[in-house]
Amino acid sequence: MGTIAKLSIVKGHQQELIPRHLHRIFEEGVAHRSHKTALIHYKDANSAADFQHQLPRQTSYLEMNRRANQCARLLVREATQRFLQPNSDGDFIIAVCMQTSDDLVTTLLAIWKAGASYLPIDPTFPANRIQHILQESKPIMVIHDDSVDKSRFDSSIVTTLTISELSLNSSQMQGTNLMASEMLSSGVSNLAIVLYTSGSTGIPKGVRLPHEVILNRLQWQWTTFPYALNETVGVFKTALTFVDSVAELWGPLLCGLAILVVPKAITKDPERLVQMLEKYKIRRLVLVPTLLRSLLMYLNLDGGRITAGNSEGKLLHNLHIWVCSGEPLPVALASNFFDYFQEGVHALYNFYGSTEVMGDVTYFACETKKQLQHLDRVPIGIPVNNTVVYLLDSDYRPVKHGEIGEIYVSGLNLADGYVNGRDKEKFLENPLAVELKYSRIYRTGDYGSLADGYIFYEGRTDSQIKIRGHRVDLSEVEKNVAELPMVEKAIVLCYHAGQLDQALLAFVKLRDECSLYNELQLESKLSDKLADYMIPQVVLIEQVPLLVNGKIDRQALLKMYETANNNEGDSSIVLDFDYSQVPDELRPVAEDLFETVGGVIGRSTRTTLTPQSNFYELGGNSLNSIYTVTLLREKGYSISISEFIAAKNLGEILHSMTKDREINMVEDTEIWLSACPHLDMEAVPLQYSHKQDVIQIIVDSFYGKADLEQWLKPDILRTDYSDLISDIWDDLVEKDLSFVVVDRNTNRIIGTALNFDARNEPEVEVKSKLIIVFEFLEFIEGPIRDNYLPKGLNKILHSFMMGTHVDLNAQENIACMHFMEHEVLKLAKKKQFAGILTTNTSPLTQQLGNDVYNYKTLLDYQVNEYVFTDGSHPFAKAPDSQRAIVHWKEVTP
Repeated sequence: MGTIAKLSIVKGHQQELIPRHLHRIFEEGVAHRSHKTALIHYKDANSAADFQHQLPRQTSYLEMNRRANQCARLLVREATQRFLQPNSDGDFIIAVCMQTSDDLVTTLLAIWKAGASYLPIDPTFPANRIQHILQESKPIMVIHDDSVDKSRFDSSIVTTLTISELSLNSSQMQGTNLMASEMLSSGVSNLAIVLYTSGSTGIPKGVRLPHEVILNRLQWQWTTFPYALNETVGVFKTALTFVDSVAELWGPLLCGLAILVVPKAITKDPERLVQMLEKYKIRRLVLVPTLLRSLLMYLNLDGGRITAGNSEGKLLHNLHIWVCSGEPLPVALASNFFDYFQEGVHALYNFYGSTEVMGDVTYFACETKKQLQHLDRVPIGIPVNNTVVYLLDSDYRPVKHGEIGEIYVSGLNLADGYVNGRDKEKFLENPLAVELKYSRIYRTGDYGSLADGYIFYEGRTDSQIKIRGHRVDLSEVEKNVAELPMVEKAIVLCYHAGQLDQALLAFVKLRDECSLYNELQLESKLSDKLADYMIPQVVLIEQVPLLVNGKIDRQALLKMYETANNNEGDSSIVLDFDYSQVPDELRPVAEDLFETVGGVIGRSTRTTLTPQSNFYELGGNSLNSIYTVTLLREKGYSISISEFIAAKNLGEILHSMTKDREINMVEDTEIWLSACPHLDMEAVPLQYSHKQDVIQIIVDSFYGKADLEQWLKPDILRTDYSDLISDIWDDLVEKDLSFVVVDRNTNRIIGTALNFDARNEPEVEVKSKLIIVFEFLEFIEGPIRDNYLPKGLNKILHSFMMGTHVDLNAQENIACMHFMEHEVLKLAKKKQFAGILTTNTSPLTQQLGNDVYNYKTLLDYQVNEYVFTDGSHPFAKAPDSQRAIVHWKEVTP
């Protein structure tokens, strides 16, 4: 008699779950930890400046709860007074379009306390995606950052409220917890979050996550991975639109830990991320395998350094629990983890799931390298508590042990369907259920197999892939590419899905009349339709290859891409390097840089490499940037990862590679001067006869090349600057703190530095739109000058304006700036000032201030967040990367 075949059904541990609203759990905890820190946020950590020199804003549990209650009361009042109604599902939804911050976390809690659910919208989402989400989910309002343009939200669809309006208008409201009767729908709603994912029909769809489902996931986490006694701070770094953010944020907060809010800019920079994790001795981290690979590269690069207070001598020794989620975890990567981290102390966990099953529904614990020896894939493991995983065939029958079946999930981790009841075939009645809590079943669209008690991932049944943890449906991308008016045919494919060189590709045949369009132009147009992580690399084709049956030959397209872009496999393909703008003495270094960059990202490089080329526009990303820095260091160049990532182009990287970090400012100035021997510069105190030359230089520098003024044109004029300088000219000359730079070889004025005593500056009435710039500068400089810098006269030398002649080339320009900076320092010492205060808005002067002149960063401000006195956002069109940095340099006698 044969044995009965084992069927592929795996049941997770059974644990009692008492349904409760998450905000009520938070409120009960406040009574026991009212004065403990709940939130830690570095408001200005989006900059390249070292966050360790900034003081974080810390919020206690008591304060967070009080502010959330006040905001919740305002939200209820707004909804009631405006007669706002729930959507067709009966849900009160409030959309949130904000950057990661402590205010964001408090706002989310307030939404729950108001009796509503929150729906995250990434501020970078294209307009069509935002419009679809709002039209389908019908939130009662959108809360957004002040910097977000209100016009992105159709006022006929939804009410909007800025975070400043929410904060100001709620400040006088009662701060006690709301009773159920004071909440929307009397607090009976169980929906907590709505998350939009890529849809298989090409249209995003919203997943409805109740409080009970989230609580089941959190309760499993607290039981399986309890917080250690010395674990006091958790990390919130995952994008709010990604389901992993839910457990990452609320898991620690509901257990009394502080949450370290990590801005997006730091998560993209392994060097700064590691610094922050080290500083707070973080013990657990959730990340996608791509980020894990980047961190391991960085740790192997710089991880041998002994850090202060770290007796083990290795970076991130305190980080014991590493959770990979969102993408398949390669065995080689898991093995590399234990090449750096100690077995038995550090553990790597592989989580599997999707938004519809609360992010994670199975897990595998990898604690030793030995576990991986005979595996070709890392298992996705066993189910979490109160869930069952089935591997079923096409007739919904469990497959035998070892066979491949489609993964179905049942239990308390299941979402409550989709917004508007879409895709009902995904959530079914469970024909195999024997208990009520398993009466519903979710069809994941993934294949799996069961072996040795563990489930293994076997791929997708449809066209969905994972990119940086986000689920992307190729059909959605293809639909948006095909809708471009110049496109005749589009086929979207994924090259090497889940591997290091994974690439999302759009093969495009253009309409005959649109043949002049190129790949980069199409990708630019897609940025208005798709989220950043969904934009494919466009490959133009003349004909669509077909199989004998008339279907598209997709493998031929992928092979064509590989052949055309694999530099190693085709020696006839040579990348084009243009060194014409590189000085002869830097040519050998530039060759090393260009060849290294070309070798790393050659597969996706479609243009000539020049000093003006941007690494990321060439096809670079955070992972291969680390790899590139590694290769450059192996060749003997000293360049930090932060420098590389922040560089605007290869020219800036070249500068970082060639500078000597041990050279002091005087020596550095002499080096730049020696590079321009034809300049014989002399600093001459400002005189009345210099007026016209100085005005011309200031106008050319600040009107022609200005970083802030560009967003105000055409409302500002060249004469606005000449009028300003004329108004303050007598003061500039009489106070004897300013000078011009004269080239003695030509007797020509080539630069000027205008300075004041910061506590004795002239009053001037600016009547033009230029007032916006000066109000902005006072907005960021004033509080620092008045509260943090030395008091009294003759203490702060304000480097007010510095400009160079428009005819100077790049090398001469830097040499002149070095000279002026050196002279300003000499002037400050001579006049016995305590220090120099200046604000830099140019990336070049910011880099010089940070890296060469050793100024201390007091504030790094994102200019598009500025609100003028009339309530407008004059710099709203500026990218998030545009900064204004307030610098301070102490003057030593």
